[in-house]
Amino acid sequence: MSIIVRGKVWKLGDNVSTDYIAPGFALDKPWEERKKHILHTHKAFAEGFQPGDVLVARNNFGCGSNREEAPADLRRLGAGCVVAESFDRTFFRNSIAIALPVMACRGVSEIFEEGDILELDFENARVKNLTSGKEIQGPPLVQDLINIVKKGGIVALLKSDK
Repeated sequence: MSIIVRGKVWKLGDNVSTDYIAPGFALDKPWEERKKHILHTHKAFAEGFQPGDVLVARNNFGCGSNREEAPADLRRLGAGCVVAESFDRTFFRNSIAIALPVMACRGVSEIFEEGDILELDFENARVKNLTSGKEIQGPPLVQDLINIVKKGGIVALLKSDK
């Protein structure tokens, strides 16, 4: 089974902190209220994001506190994937652990505009802009990480027969 993700792009900049993704002031709120604050620094995100949409960012996505709620909230919101120039390593590991496809790909932010349609071939680390036809190759992940995402996360993998 190959992991192919297609979705509308929400474009973000550098140093998107976990505090912007899952702000502390919203963590104790019910989900319907809490989800309105995800990426609250992007004016249109709360109103316009749809399940299956994807995030394209510049450098150091997911920096800041070691807030596991950040990737979990993006997954619960229905984000198809996050592709960025680079990631904070803790955010990256937490995302893989819960089966949120994330991929670091130098140059990705330059080939997308907000609203474009992205296609990610997760296993082959290939990102295509279906709107413009531009394509970029990222460094492939090791098979163990791909398997964790394919199985539905680290807990699901550990519970499976492997």
